[in-house]
Amino acid sequence: MELEFHQLDLRYEKLRRHNERKERQLLASLAVTGQLLPIVVVEGEDGKYIVVDGYKRVRCLKALRQDTVVATSWDLGEIEALLLERLMRNTEADSAIEQGWLLKELADRFSLTHEELARRFDKSQSWVSRRLSLVESLPDEIQARVQEGVIVAHAAQKFLVPMARANKKDCLELVAGLGRQRASSREIGALYGAWLSGNKKSRELLLSDPWLFLRVQEEARRSDKAQKNRAQALISDLESISAISRRVSSHLRKGAWRQLLPAERDDIVRCSAQTRADTDTLFALLDKEAGKEAGHD
Repeated sequence: MELEFHQLDLRYEKLRRHNERKERQLLASLAVTGQLLPIVVVEGEDGKYIVVDGYKRVRCLKALRQDTVVATSWDLGEIEALLLERLMRNTEADSAIEQGWLLKELADRFSLTHEELARRFDKSQSWVSRRLSLVESLPDEIQARVQEGVIVAHAAQKFLVPMARANKKDCLELVAGLGRQRASSREIGALYGAWLSGNKKSRELLLSDPWLFLRVQEEARRSDKAQKNRAQALISDLESISAISRRVSSHLRKGAWRQLLPAERDDIVRCSAQTRADTDTLFALLDKEAGKEAGHD
């Protein structure tokens, strides 16, 4: 069936994360081929249709200035439809925070106890309590950023929840400092780790401009990597010289010199002299640099 947008009840839109990349892809697809998959709705008590699945399609069709959306109606109650949709969704796993959003919505809207939620989700009451506590611990402002896709749900769960529990003010200040630019889980983890191990002054600097902190940290990481690469290159070259020396010695011990023609021996003597000069220069330079370092110490 076709429904006009004013007939839709979008009450559960806030339980889903936004993914700008996927929405752009869907928008392009709908513009070219039109709507291929219907949204899923159930009938509400006020005559409207409650959207159970298809919020991205609704937003994109509105952006394309369409008048209607194709929908299929499940003959189920609202709770049953929400649970079935969650079980059927296999394109991306819900994070614990998203599960917490759904649990909280069901608990608040339908006055379901932890025991009833656990039974309906086929989980333990402890599972329900842990996910609800995640949502309750995270400030609303940060949850909104997760829903908008600005903050990765996994990062919010792993780093921002414990930070908010320890210091809600600092957590809010950190997220405010990140602004609308999307931070990866690795970046938020680095910020949380630095905040956790920092003193008052370093925390103030981090919170005042978290992106500057990340840039400085990245430059330091690159510098360390470059330093390690230089050292590794020297070690690798010296190991190559050692390996070649052992290989030549092995050939000589096995009688290779006696099997050479006089002209070949002359060539090797000249090459050996050049090699000796080069290695003498190398080791004299190494000794000199090492002596400087020892004298400096």
